[in-house]
Amino acid sequence: MSRRCDLTGRKPSFGHHVSFSKRRTKRRWLPNVQERRIWVPEEQRFVRLKLSAAALREIERKGLLKALRDRGLTLRDVERRSRS
Repeated sequence: MSRRCDLTGRKPSFGHHVSFSKRRTKRRWLPNVQERRIWVPEEQRFVRLKLSAAALREIERKGLLKALRDRGLTLRDVERRSRS
């Protein structure tokens, strides 16, 4: 299961953990991705998506279809990406 947001495309980032003695070890920063069912009133159905916390807040403010439109996506694009 990939840790990638279907709306924003946010994914893990990589870097180093730097200790007090300046020793570097590799680490990953994981996005806060949740799998959610979002109700789409225009289509009278639920859509299952993997969304970051920031994307969830955006959907609460704008609505799913408006948030997708602002990013140049359609519901079909996001659904297909979440299945594969």
